[in-house]
Parts: sequence; structure tokens; C-alpha cells
Amino acid sequence: MKTEANSKIYTHSILGAIGKTPVVRLRHIVPPNSADVYVKLEYFNPTGSYKDRMALAIIEGAEQKGILSSGMTVIECTGGSTGTSLAMVCRAKGYRFKVISSDAFAKEKLQAMQLLGAELELEPSDGGKITPDLVPRMIKRAENLAGQPGYFFTRQFYNEDAFVGYQKMAEEMISQLLPQRIDAFCGAVGTAGMLMGTSKYLKKVNPTTKVTVLEPASAPLLSRGEKGIHKVDGIGVGFVPPLLNKDFYDDIRAVDETEARATAKKLAAEEGIFAGTSTGLNVAAALKIAAQLGAGHTVMTVACDTGLKYLSSGLFD
Repeated sequence: MKTEANSKIYTHSILGAIGKTPVVRLRHIVPPNSADVYVKLEYFNPTGSYKDRMALAIIEGAEQKGILSSGMTVIECTGGSTGTSLAMVCRAKGYRFKVISSDAFAKEKLQAMQLLGAELELEPSDGGKITPDLVPRMIKRAENLAGQPGYFFTRQFYNEDAFVGYQKMAEEMISQLLPQRIDAFCGAVGTAGMLMGTSKYLKKVNPTTKVTVLEPASAPLLSRGEKGIHKVDGIGVGFVPPLLNKDFYDDIRAVDETEARATAKKLAAEEGIFAGTSTGLNVAAALKIAAQLGAGHTVMTVACDTGLKYLSSGLFD
């Protein structure tokens, strides 16, 4: 019998496993009289992250535009999840892939990129911390290399092709919750591709959906204009991401990193959801929004990636 899954273009490729991730309702850590809180489990994607959606959308967008073709090398600067996703997509499609990263990011992510065939180059960090200058230094190095012939720089901080992948995620959210409506959505921002791609579609379907941008409280650049240091992979990059559009979000919240880490542990221990620090940050904010909205409403957020990527980071010690 032919199913929707095996009728995809990539029937015999790992790329066909991207997307169609489950949504679960939190049952044990939501305070009484709060809105229902749902979490999209994006760690069910092949590399354990929602970045798989972005990587496929960007690579296929470049192919369709004719700016990426056989024999070229893809290059990107990344803290890990984007690099792992791009490494997987490039491996499946036959492209070489070079990553500019740093020792500030989870060891598991760096190892995964290399195991998937990526060539890895590290920018040194300040004692393993994500300082405001780190990501800009990584970007500059990638730009210098990308100026050479035969390279395609995916430019995740500027590439709107990412929205295509995340729109599909939003479509899944809406169909999975029917007939319920998503009253609020929140997500931490790195490149802002996920938040913008998701928000644009959610607000198109329901303009009253409230979207909240999240960032670490120790680096409140978006909420207070102050740079800072933190240890949450993939977010709080030290500058306002170019993809972040004020027309598609309603609020900005800064979340304490200690609270994010505690929530990640609670998710594992009480809900059976094994995810990383940014997921803990997302859910910590979602719980507060749910308490404010009250019963009868629905809050949606995202489990960005699997907790297996953070076993050596100290998150679960």
C-alpha cells in the first residue's frame, strides 16, 4: 500500500525523514489554571534538530537558483546544530562541506559534524563562553573563505530560503492541534529563521496569535540593547539577526539561563522529554505565558534538539 511517507521525492534517502515531527502536551510541569502547553519535538528529525528543515530548504533553494552545483563546497559558520544538519544534507547530496565553529559549543555537535563528513575549523573562545565577538569572528572567517572560487556560503543569518522549511513546521503545528487554535507561540532566537518562518505562517492563518522572541537574560541585546555572555548554544549571537522582522512578533522576553537549565532537567525527569538548554529556555517562557493567558488557551513552543547533544556540557550534571 502506498503511503504519504513513501510517496515523497526522497523515498530512498535520509532527506525524506525530515519533518512530520510529533507534538505533545505537557502534563506534569504546567501550573494549575494555566493554558495548555504543547511542544513540537523537533529532535525526531534525522540529526536531532529542527535545523534539518532549514538546511534542506537552503541547499535546495540554492540548487534551484543555479548558485550551487556538483563539485562545489558548501561553507557555513555554526555552533553545531546547523552544521550537523548541513553536513547531513551535503553528504546525502554529494557536496563537500566546511564548517567554521568554536570550542565554545557542545563537543557532541562538533564530533557529529565531522562524523558526517564535514571539514571543521575552530575559532578559539574565551574559556568556552559565547562572547559578543565570537560569532562575528566566525562569520568573518567564513566570508573570507567563501570569496574563493568553488564555494557556496549558505549565509544562515541572511538566507530567507530557511523560511520555506520552517513554514512546513508551522503547517504541521496547526494541523496537529486542530480544532484547537494556537493562541501564543514562543521561541529563542539565533538566526531568527525558525521564529520568523513559523510566525509568518501562524499569523497568516490566525493574525491574533501572539509571538514572543526569547533570549538569555545575561545577554539581553534584543530586549534591552545590552550585549553579554552566556552558555546557551545557538542563540544570543551578539548582534540583532537580520532576519528578525518586527512585523512578525509581538513581544521579547529574556529568560534566566539557570531557569532554562532547571526546566530542561524537569522536562526529562517529569515529562520524559530529553532536550537541550535552548529547549529548556523555550519551555520556561512558555510556562509563564501559559500562566498569564490562563485556562482555555493554547501555547506552542519547540524542542529544538535532543539532550544527547549536551551530555558533556554539564547541563545534566
